[in-house]
This record gives sequence, structure tokens and C-alpha cells, in this order.
Amino acid sequence: MEHYSVWNRIYEYIDPIAFEVFNINVHWYGIMYVGAMLIALLIAKAFVKYQPKRFPITQELLDSFFIWVEIGVILGGRIGYVLIYSPQRWEYLLQPWQMFNPYEDGVFVGISGISYHGAVSGFVIAAILFCYFKKQPFWVFMDLSAISIPLGYVFGRLGNFFNHELFGRVIETDGISAKIGILVNGELRYPSQLFEAFSEGILVFLILFWLMRYVKKPGALLVAYGMLYSLARFICEYFREADVQMGYYNFGLSMGQILSFVMFAMSAVILMLIYQKPTLFLPQNKGAKK
Repeated sequence: MEHYSVWNRIYEYIDPIAFEVFNINVHWYGIMYVGAMLIALLIAKAFVKYQPKRFPITQELLDSFFIWVEIGVILGGRIGYVLIYSPQRWEYLLQPWQMFNPYEDGVFVGISGISYHGAVSGFVIAAILFCYFKKQPFWVFMDLSAISIPLGYVFGRLGNFFNHELFGRVIETDGISAKIGILVNGELRYPSQLFEAFSEGILVFLILFWLMRYVKKPGALLVAYGMLYSLARFICEYFREADVQMGYYNFGLSMGQILSFVMFAMSAVILMLIYQKPTLFLPQNKGAKK
């Protein structure tokens, strides 16, 4: 039998279920998801506190904004997954309430399947509605979100890793690649979830944090985040196994890469908008700090 290191066999030591409460299994992914939200909120609060000129937002407004967009993330992420990835999409569309039903045959199984790009769409829609009804500066809130989300995103990808999901592609070579591989059903696969946690989370945050000194125009940080994330995701998808029900498309691209390309293109459009129509979504700034 081939010798594998402790790292290669790490899934033997990680149970996706963290603990049980009243016969309900609490998964690491759920814990990490909550952690991601809280980290993003805490980072946003820190930027609002220490950079009030860049982000003239009260803590009360930030809390309210967080509730609005989190609802958008949950709805958008789940609906996006159903529409894009789920083979049962038509059944869900006929019974849409089932998308959020955590029970199956009377047994609590939780809700699985969240699309990042769907979550982003829900986030943006909720943010637009919030800024419209609260008469707040949309681009300022978007820039704050752009710098706050990446480190929270790290927890989301760690949740995927602990939950034994979104595996990497099979490693077909020896050497360094084999040493970092994770055994999944007897096959060594890239730890793509960790690649994504680092590149789409930590690396994107560090670059955005550096760019903050030079990028001052409202909305520019949002554009930078969209482009950086899209690029990092596109590259990481070469190490991640495509969803079984989706497979690969033209030029061997995965759905994640196609959506990342679309996100990059939309970020470029937004870049043109904020420079050609800088007052778009910035009609008023009532309720902000002076």
C-alpha cells in the first residue's frame, strides 16, 4: 500500500459535523459561515471607526445595512445555486418554498448549495434597495463592503474544506503536487478550497488594502474587488473539480470560470460608469456623518 502522510489523510481526522444539539447536527460549514459574516461585519466596523472620512457611515446604519444585505446574500446565494447548478431546478421552481426547507422526510438535513455569484447578485440588489430607501451613498457602502468581505470569505472556503466538499481535481503527477494533495475516495486531489481561501480571500484583501491609498474615487474599490476576485477564481478553477452535474464547457472552462468572466466584464462596465457618471447612485447623503 502506498505511503501517505498525515496531511494527505487529513480527512480521516476531520468530521464535517462539529457537534450535535437536540439531535440536530451542526456542521463546520455552518459555523464557518456565521464566522464569515461576523468577521466581515467587524472589519467594516473598524474601517468606519478609523477611516470616517473615507467611509462616513454611522455604526447604526452599518448594522442596518448588514441585516439587509445578509438577507440578500442568503436569498441570492440559494436561488442562484438552484437556477445555475441544481439538477432539480424545475422542481424547486414549481415549489419555491422547498429551496429553504431544511427538512427531508421529517429529518433535519440543513440547506446545502449556495452559489457565490448568486449571493453577490442578492447582495447588490439588497444594497441598492437599502441605499434607495435610506437615502445613503451607494458607492461608499460598496467600497466598504469590498474591503470587508475578502477575509470573511476565507472562513467560507475553510468551511467547504472541513465539510468535505468542492474537491480539487485529481493530481496525476508525483512530487510537490502529490505531497500537498488530499485523499478523497482513494484519489489524491488538490486542496482547492485552501487555494481559494488564500487567493480569493487573503491575497485579494492585501491588494485592496494597499490600493486604498491610491484609489480614492467612490466605487473604485468595488471594481478592484470584482476584477481581483474574478481573476483569482478563474485561476483557482483550474485546480477545482467542476460540479458533476455541470461538467466542462468550451475550451475546458467550468461554470465558475464562465461566471467569473462575466463578473470581470461587469466590473469593467461599472468602472466606466463611475468615471463617466460619477453621480449615479449618489443623489443624496443624508444620515451620514459630517
